[in-house]
Amino acid sequence: MTDLIVKQGSTFSRVLRWESPTVVYKPITAITKSAPVRITAATHGVPDGWRVNIQSVQGMKQINALNTPPKTSDYHKATVIDANTITLNDVNALEYGTYTSGGVVAYNQPIDLTGYTARMQIKAKLADATIILELTSSPAAGLTVDNVAKTITITLTAAQTTLLTFKTAVYSLEMVSSGGAVTEIMSGKITLDKEITR
Repeated sequence: MTDLIVKQGSTFSRVLRWESPTVVYKPITAITKSAPVRITAATHGVPDGWRVNIQSVQGMKQINALNTPPKTSDYHKATVIDANTITLNDVNALEYGTYTSGGVVAYNQPIDLTGYTARMQIKAKLADATIILELTSSPAAGLTVDNVAKTITITLTAAQTTLLTFKTAVYSLEMVSSGGAVTEIMSGKITLDKEITR
């Protein structure tokens, strides 16, 4: 369950990344004592903005995930510099120990979004037949599926959010494969933050 807050009268945008259960491990060959920290891992394959964790590094042990298996707090959003290098903008490694050897960049493999479409409904209550708002990726209406970036983006325009009147509602976002298989990847409550300026 992921709850959302929508500001009435403002554009709402949320970028989602659909992870598979398969974990990818890419060996690290260098880490800089810098802010943000810069990590070299040949052909890492990390999509820009993907969450990663660092494991088994020697020397700069402060950068390692604290939990096995890693918890949400052990992950960092990666910025891709090139095919072999990423930075972690939220990690200041200036006072960390010096990297000596080993370690891996670990992340959940992205789902291949080829052939997938997305659909989302907002209702006052789960059992309601009345749909407050419906978004789709095909035709393009509020949802965008990008298989290159491995992202699914939800966008509500300011005009759409202005018309919303509920205090709270519920939503469900589903992915539909080319073969018709449906997978719910996110659902929860939407709280409307009422507009003051009109």
